[in-house]
Amino acid sequence: MRLIPYLHLRKIVEEALKEDIGFGDITTESTIPEDMISRAVIIAKEEGILAGLPVAEEVFKLLDSKIEFKEFKKDGDEIKKGDVILEIKGKTKTILMGERTALNFLQRLSGIATYTKKCVDVVKPYGVKILDTRKTTPTLRIFEKYAVKIGGGENHRFGLYDMVLIKDNHIRAVGSIKEAIERVRERVSHVYKIEVEVTNLEELKEALESKADIVLLDNMDYDTLKEAVSIAKGKVMIEVSGNISLEDLEKIARLGVNFISIGKLTHSYKSLDLSLELL
Repeated sequence: MRLIPYLHLRKIVEEALKEDIGFGDITTESTIPEDMISRAVIIAKEEGILAGLPVAEEVFKLLDSKIEFKEFKKDGDEIKKGDVILEIKGKTKTILMGERTALNFLQRLSGIATYTKKCVDVVKPYGVKILDTRKTTPTLRIFEKYAVKIGGGENHRFGLYDMVLIKDNHIRAVGSIKEAIERVRERVSHVYKIEVEVTNLEELKEALESKADIVLLDNMDYDTLKEAVSIAKGKVMIEVSGNISLEDLEKIARLGVNFISIGKLTHSYKSLDLSLELL
């Protein structure tokens, strides 16, 4: 899980365990002997792309460093209904206490990877890259963007600190696209590309005249989008965004854009159905 620093991974998992276990699992601790050992498996209940297996394993490791794993699948693998993903051997109490937290991570990240892969497959013949957004679960962005990468997508900016993206409210605040770009150029290093969000053809032309590096064509109807691409193509890199569904992707990709960013990858995905069963 090279994309996520271990200390960051551990911190998030520790907080998740505190949230779920609190002062202790009163049901497990009152029914399961301390020395009972069990084996369990995590099984796929539907097909999809696996993501988050190292996160799920970290849940159990933090509860008991002696727990053992046998992996049958790895992140990025296609899984189908009935596939055994992971076998776990250790204290029964550990397995039961970590079950829900581990599955929560694994199901959600696999859901993101699965939907991302569907989007990537649609646009692949056209050389278009699928991007995520900042529409992520607070504190879980690093996991969710990791899952997008596992599904074959690419990460847009991670936060407000690593890229210049002039949006509609920036433009309203300073009065124009031209003024916003000039202010950025005065204050920000030349190594940063400047992306500008535009919602109509007039704004697009102003962004091009002001020498933006990337234009984000946001929430345009298809006819306007088509004209905008014909104006901007070959002059700047083109990103398209705004309530884009799986069904919209191919016709947009055919226009010859560079990127399509989809908030749904991380805010409206469907968790993959997985379960943990004691053997």
